[in-house]
This record gives sequence, structure tokens and C-alpha cells, in this order.
Amino acid sequence: MQPLIDNARKFGQRSEEFAGLAAGQSPEVLFITCSDSRVVPALITGARPGQLFELRTAGNIVPPYASATPTGEAATIEYAVEVLGVKDIVVCGHSHCGAVGAVVRGDDLDAVPAVRDWLAHAADHPKCSDPSDPTVAEAVQNHVLTQLQRLRSYPCIEKRLAEDRIRLRGWYYEVHTGAVREHRAETDSFETL
Repeated sequence: MQPLIDNARKFGQRSEEFAGLAAGQSPEVLFITCSDSRVVPALITGARPGQLFELRTAGNIVPPYASATPTGEAATIEYAVEVLGVKDIVVCGHSHCGAVGAVVRGDDLDAVPAVRDWLAHAADHPKCSDPSDPTVAEAVQNHVLTQLQRLRSYPCIEKRLAEDRIRLRGWYYEVHTGAVREHRAETDSFETL
């Protein structure tokens, strides 16, 4: 923890670099990804403060839209689209994902009931031909596509898609190589950016 504290102290000594951020934010991208500590959106994209609006959840899960019982995830998505006017939404899954792996393998999650219930509530069982693959690449990529489909059901996104004012992108990040692949509809595959 001490190196993190030391960096935070030094970081606060560079206020002139960040003074302009006090005027507000206008990110063009909502980046939805996993809470996994190995996935760092600004590192992956090279984004500076103010360029990405982030939503991080266990397993980069986008819960189904339900107006009667709004979630923090739904509020974040709606704010990004309606208030900030993001033009792109990236759902970024990653290799070696514990959440997707647990779903695919059918792990016993009784010791972590909140995690179990989150995964059961929000994640369809992603197609995976080899559940023993430690990268769970196929499952994660299918999971990303499911989350993109769920996003399409959000009224604010559905409207913007109809008006061609927003793009949805599915990414797959390999934590062991740093490679990023994007889903291409024309080939229905994840290809190098």
C-alpha cells in the first residue's frame, strides 16, 4: 500500500495539469469492463483524465434493463448516454476472467453469496467448448456479445442506435499479452485492432 500512498502524494502536487478538469467532463466513450485489477482502461487505451467514462462490474456485466428497479449500472449507462452524450460504448471482456470462468465451470459460489447472486441474476451461461481453458477466451467473447445485446434493450441506447448517434463495440483484452481484439460483425469474430 505504501507505494500507492507515495504516488498519491506526488500526484496531488501536479494540480496545474488538472485544473481544466474542474470545468466539467465531456468523454466521448463509455468503457464498460470488469473490476479485475489487471484490466486498466486508461492503460489499455492511453486515455487521459476526462476521456473515458468508466463502468466496472464483476464480469463486465450489464444487467437487463428494468425501469421499476433501476441499478447503479443502469444509472451510469443512462447518465453517460443522456447527459454526457457519449458516442461510443465499449464492452471490454478479458482473458482469465474469474467471473466468466466461474459461470462456465459451474463453480460453487456459496461462500460468496453476493457474487453468486450477481452472476446468477445478470449472466447468461456463455457458450464455451473448452471450460478447462484458463483464458476462457471463447466464453468471454460470447459473454461480451451478450452484454452488447443487453445494452441494445436500454431505451436511451435503442433510441440513439435508431438515430445512428451511438456505436457499440465489443473488445477482448488478453491480460497475458496486452493484445486487444474487437468484434467484427462482418466476420463474426474478434480481430486485432
